[in-house]
Amino acid sequence: MKTAAVIASLALMPASALVAPAAPVRPSTALAARQPITGGNWKMNPTSLDDARELAKSVAAAAGSSAAEGIVFPPYPFIGPVGEIIKDTKLNLGSQSIFFEDKGAYTGAVSASMVKSLGVKYVLAGHSERRTLFKDNDAAINKKVLKIIEGGMIPVLCIGETKEEFDANLCESVCAIQLAKDLAGVSAADVKTMIIAYEPVWAIGTGLVCPSETAQKVHKFLRAKLASMYDQATADAVRIQYGGSVTPDSVDELMSMPDIDGCLVGGASLDGEKFGRILNFN
Repeated sequence: MKTAAVIASLALMPASALVAPAAPVRPSTALAARQPITGGNWKMNPTSLDDARELAKSVAAAAGSSAAEGIVFPPYPFIGPVGEIIKDTKLNLGSQSIFFEDKGAYTGAVSASMVKSLGVKYVLAGHSERRTLFKDNDAAINKKVLKIIEGGMIPVLCIGETKEEFDANLCESVCAIQLAKDLAGVSAADVKTMIIAYEPVWAIGTGLVCPSETAQKVHKFLRAKLASMYDQATADAVRIQYGGSVTPDSVDELMSMPDIDGCLVGGASLDGEKFGRILNFN
């Protein structure tokens, strides 16, 4: 085509067609409509209600105008007071676990309806410490997932392999088995709204680092596994978090990966500034 003809053809096009579209920050997330989501698991911290209130205020202030959805998971005694502090912020309230019975003679247990009544939206199930320290097996975790859904809340299902399993190249096998067992009886509709958190147990509090490329490979495998268990649309909708000693220094690279939709943060969530930086990743 001659130069004059090109100019003439451009002149006939609407002005909007001549403006290059803005590049999305995370193409795959935009494509699948997955909003990034990051949770802060306080575990058995802090040690007093006053400190918990101060931490909640600090985290809420640091969250700012983050595009990521944020969750805080305080210990049971602090759920109510923390919920009051964050109720008008961008943060959601979470519970670190529940028991799968509604009520009864279960000393020390907490039911789904109890945490729901305090404003909890998300509940962790299958966290590595619950599996290893408290001996929650996949059957119990599956019951918890079903009870969380029944209670009108959203499960954050944690899965992942130990160092021995990782060294034996069993990562994908372990994660596939945990997914299959923990999601037994869960419908595609409910899975679409769930959060899956991949926790390489060997990278939690050990000083060992899971490279972002390795984490991405596992997340991609998990999405493919969900597609085989349900369908591709369901797999594309599920948000998959990475949880393995995430820090302000590592979050940007992790979040640049197409199948990593957020982070489940431990130690760094106990510092408002650090957690805010992770929520406001670049």
